[in-house]
Amino acid sequence: MNLEGKLLGNRYEMIEKVGNGGMSTVYKAMDKVLKRYVAVKILRDEFTTDEEFIKRFEAEAQSAARLTDANIVSIYDVGVEGNLYYIVMELIQGKTLKEIIIEERGPLPWKWSINVAIQIASALETAHRNNIIHRDIKPHNIIITEDGIAKVTDFGIAKAVSNSTITAFGTTLGSVHYFSPEHARGGFTDAKSDLYSLGVVMYEMLTGKVPFDADTPVSVALKHMQEEPEEPIEINPDIPIAINKIIMKALQKDTTLRYQSATEMLADLKQSLKNPDGDFVEEFEYDRTARTQKIDLNEYGEIEDIPNSRSKKGKKEGKLKQFIKRHKALSTIVGLILLFALSLGGTLAVLHFTNPAEVEMPNVVGLSKEEAQKEVEAAKLKFEIQREEYNKEVPEGFVISQEPTYMERFNKVKEGSTVKVVISKGQEKAIVPNVKGKEREEAKRLIEEAKLKVEEIEETSKTVKEGFVISQETDPDTEVFAGDTVKIHISLGTGIKEVTVVSVIGQTEENAKKALEALGLKVTVSYEENTNKDNGVVLKQSIDSGKTVDEGTQISITVNKLAEKKSATVYVNVKSITGGYTETDNTTTTIKKKVKLRVEANGETIYNQEVDKNETQIDTGNGKIVATGNVTVKVFIDDVKERERDIDVRTTNTYTFD
Repeated sequence: MNLEGKLLGNRYEMIEKVGNGGMSTVYKAMDKVLKRYVAVKILRDEFTTDEEFIKRFEAEAQSAARLTDANIVSIYDVGVEGNLYYIVMELIQGKTLKEIIIEERGPLPWKWSINVAIQIASALETAHRNNIIHRDIKPHNIIITEDGIAKVTDFGIAKAVSNSTITAFGTTLGSVHYFSPEHARGGFTDAKSDLYSLGVVMYEMLTGKVPFDADTPVSVALKHMQEEPEEPIEINPDIPIAINKIIMKALQKDTTLRYQSATEMLADLKQSLKNPDGDFVEEFEYDRTARTQKIDLNEYGEIEDIPNSRSKKGKKEGKLKQFIKRHKALSTIVGLILLFALSLGGTLAVLHFTNPAEVEMPNVVGLSKEEAQKEVEAAKLKFEIQREEYNKEVPEGFVISQEPTYMERFNKVKEGSTVKVVISKGQEKAIVPNVKGKEREEAKRLIEEAKLKVEEIEETSKTVKEGFVISQETDPDTEVFAGDTVKIHISLGTGIKEVTVVSVIGQTEENAKKALEALGLKVTVSYEENTNKDNGVVLKQSIDSGKTVDEGTQISITVNKLAEKKSATVYVNVKSITGGYTETDNTTTTIKKKVKLRVEANGETIYNQEVDKNETQIDTGNGKIVATGNVTVKVFIDDVKERERDIDVRTTNTYTFD
């Protein structure tokens, strides 16, 4: 269906189709109310009869609309018109990261890549704090704007949850090349799964290839679960050591060895820009020993890890992988079965499984602790309080979240399984301490002792010593909720390089600018006239040569600009001035037919000849006037001044005296 020209919601005028996705078509549209261009994502026709898919589509808007971050595509509106389900979002002008990678045909610059990774991690940090897991991080879902800003889009398979874990369900979505091992095997996925996918994206940016590739999707999935990737630094030796370590940590198969939060990964990414060869990435040794050759269901009814008989590169390959290599056609069929099994959320086992009794898991979020325990135990499940924490929205003694997460149609669990809950301690107030000017560690201690969280933002400062607090974003003595985050800005020192100014006096404007800009100075230019100097050369500079200043300091140079000379020509109508003559003027006296014409310009004679009195337009010839402004011109007839005028050669190039 082509919707170009259609008006949705009596507000959004569809202009043109700009893209197609797995679940929707995207149009550029004009918001008639706010007079701005937007992107409108419309659910594809074939899914409008799928109730579950529509729920996911609506969930995208409800979850993503809560996110406010410079690196996340904003959601403005959601609506239904007839059988059209649509989401209105920010229109981004730019290219996807995948398009940039394809165009580059090789590794991208490492500093540029890390800046992009920092922005993606920042977006994930915001999402994870709001209990939203993206689950489809890949270059196709990252747009680089024309201003170089990275924006994460397509939270179409994200699911808002009440804690940090989400259970795999439904059809296998996204691209298997960017799946985490737990996602590939149909296990629990959480924030750490997004960080694995970000590690794959970084790997591709810096090497030009993904860490695992194969002929079939299932083969790629198995590699994610079984094989260790080749270190990116071995493919691209220009990758700094610290960045190589960050990628390899993000790609750990064991989630406990991975980055535990986007905040933690973000800190290392920022540090890598300042210290690319530093040894600050915390690493763990992990021996991946062989496991039993079967696939079991865990207590949540999900497929357990597929075995791996390798512990490190170079050891003997696992039997399952050898079998796949020898029987490619069969492995493809098995792969399809595996993916189908994943799509059922673990209700099928590929090689071997047991079929434990299953019960309906109740939704206890929002219930009191006592009510929740009764509900859980009545369902023949175990009730466990995972922890208690302060919460602004949930009253004291009520359930904030549960694990496993209740997911309506996908809430079957094994009888006797444990349901872990987080109980609210209510709203505790706290007073923000004054930490401005404090040393970093002392500031953190004071904030944490006040039962608050701290977020550090590092920046340069010319006035505050390195490692001390420049400012805090929440004023001291402000009453807030316990557990709130106080952002503090920490000084990195000046962080500015100093340069020595050179002399550019006497140089041309172009050469002078090049010399000063090469030092990292900002150059401004002004002009003045000095007739004793050549046109276009530098007469003076605002900062003397030999002086040391900060890189980026502004310096002004004054360039000589001589006024442009222009010319004008004077014409004289002698007949008009003298009255002329006729042959019958006087019959008894000789008629005077000639007079002496003399013309002066600024006191200099430019014309002096005898002329006929009847001449109407005498060109002064070599008496052309050349000047830069006003010229006083006088006309003499027989040495008597007859006319005088001021001529501006900038506006007049001819003038006639009559």
